[in-house]
Amino acid sequence: MPEYRRILLDGAAVQVTVDGGELVAGDGRRVRIEEAQHLPPVVPSKVIAVHLNHRSRVEEFGIRLPGTPTYFHKPTSALNSHRGAVVRPEGCKWLNYEGEVAIVIGRTARNVSPAEAGEYIAGYTVANDYGLHDFRDTDAGSMLRVKGSDTLCPLGPGLVTDWDFHGKRLRTYVNGEVVQDGSTDEMEWDMHYLVADIARTITLYPGDVLLSGTPANSRPVRPGDVVEVEVEGLGRLTNHIVTGPTPIRTDVGAQPTESEEVLSTALGGDWEFRGIRAPRR
Repeated sequence: MPEYRRILLDGAAVQVTVDGGELVAGDGRRVRIEEAQHLPPVVPSKVIAVHLNHRSRVEEFGIRLPGTPTYFHKPTSALNSHRGAVVRPEGCKWLNYEGEVAIVIGRTARNVSPAEAGEYIAGYTVANDYGLHDFRDTDAGSMLRVKGSDTLCPLGPGLVTDWDFHGKRLRTYVNGEVVQDGSTDEMEWDMHYLVADIARTITLYPGDVLLSGTPANSRPVRPGDVVEVEVEGLGRLTNHIVTGPTPIRTDVGAQPTESEEVLSTALGGDWEFRGIRAPRR
């Protein structure tokens, strides 16, 4: 399966192909993979993510899925790359990983059927749909800061074409230990369905990204942790967590909170009490 990556080469963003342990540019220049400075493998006009899709995650929440998927938006300013630093802002504590498969659009798609959707997909890459749950109380509807803060959308390492999404294993590691272990077969709605659903009312352009959902056991990470998401046939996306250079400003906007809604989402328990217990002091 061909794999394409984007790297910074001699000061310019360049698309390269994987050839063994090397990356090869169109003009023949080569760089070893471990020496390359990676960029997100695509340049989307938008990133759209499904809320819940993996059955293990739904069971963990102790809820029932709606009849059709629901979505949120991650701004492109949240994009990050393989080996990039993921920022947990100073003053925040509840930054969670979410290993996922990302769908990359290859042709302009509008009002296509699920049966046709595969023709509009360029390929797939690995994603980590980080969530900054400190802002969950104030952004519960939009998820804007929770999911859209800077650096919270790593993609990579490459775009793989001709990848069959059926029966593929997805694992997330923190400091080398497996923390998520799922399969694409536990998705309620497959990749083609998601593309067709969004494209009914939102035009999808080449490079646009759809995040397809995470399995159970999303949990908080902290500065110094190394987080890796590995998808069978797509590779391993690696990032490390750092503390932001400045604290969350206190002279404007909502502040980070530690309500039961925040804690139960971040820590994965006591779902029946979500949103009804008093905030911690």
